[in-house]
Amino acid sequence: MRRFSWFNATSLTLGFAFLYLPMVILIVYSFNASELVTVWAGFSTRWYGELLRDEAFLDAAWVTVQVAVASSTIATVLGTMAAHVMVRAGRFWGRTLFSGMIYAPLVMPEVITGLSLLLLFINIGLDRGILTIILAHTTFSMCYVSVVVSARLVSFDRALEEAALDLGCSPFEAFRLVTLPIILPAVISGWLLAFTLSLDDLVIASFTAGPSATTLPIKIFSSIRLGVSPEINALSTILIAVVAVGVITASLVSKRSAIRQAEEERAAVRAEG
Repeated sequence: MRRFSWFNATSLTLGFAFLYLPMVILIVYSFNASELVTVWAGFSTRWYGELLRDEAFLDAAWVTVQVAVASSTIATVLGTMAAHVMVRAGRFWGRTLFSGMIYAPLVMPEVITGLSLLLLFINIGLDRGILTIILAHTTFSMCYVSVVVSARLVSFDRALEEAALDLGCSPFEAFRLVTLPIILPAVISGWLLAFTLSLDDLVIASFTAGPSATTLPIKIFSSIRLGVSPEINALSTILIAVVAVGVITASLVSKRSAIRQAEEERAAVRAEG
């Protein structure tokens, strides 16, 4: 077994410092009483109160949540359907074109995607707003869901579906009652990935958003062009806290599920013995 050398320890420390030290500094300065983000003037929660009273940021956050929930849900449904076709349908005419169209957004520059969607919405006369952002985010996040679900379907035992069909289920009932519950963790992972991509998107949203709908990344970007304000630090700290709580909660749930599964397996072994 290799020992943990000083070189490994130094590399690990520098790596974590490079990743997380800026976040720590941001969190510290979110409690700065001064209006200057680089000058410490004492501890204060003033900017959190200012943020909660800022209607522009609150409206942008609400629009972002609406767009993320709607686009990730639609993308999950369409991506799961596309993955099922790719894995289960076998060879069919136009399969190569179909798969290429699904995976194209993975390698397509976001600027090209955003510009093409903008031209599409203009040509069909669709006013830019929440609907156009949802459609745009669904377009580029659907492929990520398809990749995640396809990976799970490839390793899925089709004998379970065949058994359900032999017992009288229709193909849709077999998918709903047998396949979907088994691949549900992959579907949920795809939804969470699409939700995160929608929350984080700036480029595509900037092309497809109108004056009536501004997402939080667009609002933050437009604000920091005039200089970083302490409100941005407070908002970033809240986002970091939400992500940290989500990661910790998911880890605890996963650990508890693993412990419960291990206990059930031990109980089954004892019962057989």
